[in-house]
Amino acid sequence: MNTPAPIEERLRAALEARGQLISSHDLSPARPPAGRTWGTRRVRRMLTIGTAVTAAAAAAAAFALLLSSTTPHRPHPAPPAQHSSPTPAPTGPAPLPSAVPSGP
Repeated sequence: MNTPAPIEERLRAALEARGQLISSHDLSPARPPAGRTWGTRRVRRMLTIGTAVTAAAAAAAAFALLLSSTTPHRPHPAPPAQHSSPTPAPTGPAPLPSAVPSGP
């Protein structure tokens, strides 16, 4: 069998020494935060989120009002052009077409 290289032996020894330093106390999960600060953080976070949502809604409403108030009013269409012939246009009702008698 091959004998391990001196570097490999040193690495194994170093890892073994580090492993001996860890105990079950180091592996236990940390305690969750408790006390007054935990509730304060939650309230502060909700207040911040609520303020941000309210500000976004107010900005959207102001933007919508600004757009609706600056919409240009469309001008009324221009009246039709006047006839340019020298004869005046008839002002009375148009004559009705006469009935043409039909054939034999």
